[in-house]
Amino acid sequence: MSSSLIDRRALLAAGGAALATGATGLLVPARARASGVAPTPSMRGGSNNYRPGAPIVERIGGGGFWMTGTVRRVGDGAPLAGQRIQVWAHTTEGYERDPESHGATLTDENGVFRLEMPQIVPAFGQAHGHLAYDSGDFQTVFLRPVMASSSDTSLEAHFVLQPA
Repeated sequence: MSSSLIDRRALLAAGGAALATGATGLLVPARARASGVAPTPSMRGGSNNYRPGAPIVERIGGGGFWMTGTVRRVGDGAPLAGQRIQVWAHTTEGYERDPESHGATLTDENGVFRLEMPQIVPAFGQAHGHLAYDSGDFQTVFLRPVMASSSDTSLEAHFVLQPA
């Protein structure tokens, strides 16, 4: 084989690898670090049956299911303590429109929240929860995560907030 053919193949292989790597975003870590952590966008349908001012509670109903997650600040990703997260869902004990199916909790010093509630059950064919950050220091965000299986006993949601 001629050395020019090997060089051409090596060049094409290296160029193809560079293009594939660039397409995955692996060539831009400096830009990703410079821009920081992006804000969480509100999800379509997330505000459905939202109740402003839902009370902070220890647990919704009889419990048995855990809604968990984190709240961080846009840019540096720092955890945000003391942030109010409202949770509601269609459960074994009530519909997502029922006042007793709503409750709120606060994040701990690590930006983590946990709220026990009744088992979420499918509504309109999907088992899903609703969560909202709505305290006013940051822009309001509504989330509507869908469970992988209706038999799951927990669901996570994560917020990255930007100032209001």
